[in-house]
Amino acid sequence: MSEIRNPELWRDGEIKIEWVKDHMPLLRGLEKEFSETKPFAGKKVALSVHLEAKTAYLCKVLAHAGADMYVTGSNPLSTQDDIAAALVHEGLNVFAVHDASPEEYESGIRKVIEVGPNIIIDDGGDLVNMIHENYPQLIGNVIGGCEETTTGILRLQAMDKEGKLRFPMMLVNDAACKHFFDNRYGTGQSVWDGINRTTNLIVAGKNVVVAGYGWCGKGVSMRAKGMGADVIVTEVDPIKAMEAVMDGFKVMTMKQAAQVGDIFITVTGCKDVITEEHFPLMKEGAILCNAGHFDVEVAMAALKRVAVSSRVARNNIMAYTLENGRTLYVIAEGRLVNLAAGDGHPAEIMDMSFAIQALSAKYLIDNEKTICRKAGSMCNNVPESIDKEVACRKLSDWGITIDSLSEEQHKYLYGE
Repeated sequence: MSEIRNPELWRDGEIKIEWVKDHMPLLRGLEKEFSETKPFAGKKVALSVHLEAKTAYLCKVLAHAGADMYVTGSNPLSTQDDIAAALVHEGLNVFAVHDASPEEYESGIRKVIEVGPNIIIDDGGDLVNMIHENYPQLIGNVIGGCEETTTGILRLQAMDKEGKLRFPMMLVNDAACKHFFDNRYGTGQSVWDGINRTTNLIVAGKNVVVAGYGWCGKGVSMRAKGMGADVIVTEVDPIKAMEAVMDGFKVMTMKQAAQVGDIFITVTGCKDVITEEHFPLMKEGAILCNAGHFDVEVAMAALKRVAVSSRVARNNIMAYTLENGRTLYVIAEGRLVNLAAGDGHPAEIMDMSFAIQALSAKYLIDNEKTICRKAGSMCNNVPESIDKEVACRKLSDWGITIDSLSEEQHKYLYGE
């Protein structure tokens, strides 16, 4: 029971999955353990995450743990058809195609919900929102879920505040081993991988405008600086703006930055960050891209409306000529540049993030009868024990040992 583009591509996808598996020791360890203990036996897992090789390996680990896997993508352009084919060849249920139409994308979400999942693994919140809005009769089957992204957590918290979230969700993105490393180092590297491979242009000497100075924005800015760019940060949070200044970056409004930027990267999780107000102010040849979850940070509808013409400038780059004669370039239709124009975060980084996903999903199953509202909320932080377990496993893989507190030191610090 699958809907993919070309089953014959499975071998190409399998090669990609084997490569990332070789560089994901935490998931390999969990695969070995879970294959013996089968903690997901008899459970249906619905997963909506960017469908590329690293995600595929997580799916295989959960399948070896006994789960019946139902898989779709979380972004129309990040699904890789050969990866989907490889998972179907392994016996998993996949409903995803690259460059899916809005109808095809929604259909994939619906298909994985309609099986009546017990565990949900989401990236951005589309799956959780769909089951609440359109399949309330299936909510009783759901033990709980895990959310991978900042954007998804914001959506969950909004639902929770309104009393609409009806099953517990683990806030995976807020785990230290996720956002400190995935958001900063993973996003920092993969965004520039996507930009560089798509444009084939130099970064050194250019003015790079980074909208948003959260953990993702910090990583993108740090890597831009390392490649010789002059970095400008735009922010709405005064504390983050101060932090950017003290990290050595210029801070200004988007209206000011629009006049001097060469490359613009939005990474805010909000919408309408670069708008019709800013497009006419930009230099000839300015490059725009987005590293936030949804394609709403660069106002693409407005850009298409004010452009007098458009053309394909290069694979995955559209050129828009404005009334003032200047041409702006947009990478990957304003969708996630690191996945729509690249392969996403490095395998070693996603090894930690997906280990937290797997262990958090297992935590939900192990605590099915006891996990409940905490302080009136269905939003649950990842237990510190899981965070520390992942960190210890990673350090061990690196061959690093660290000190531990003596009993007296522990008593001195914590009074216990």
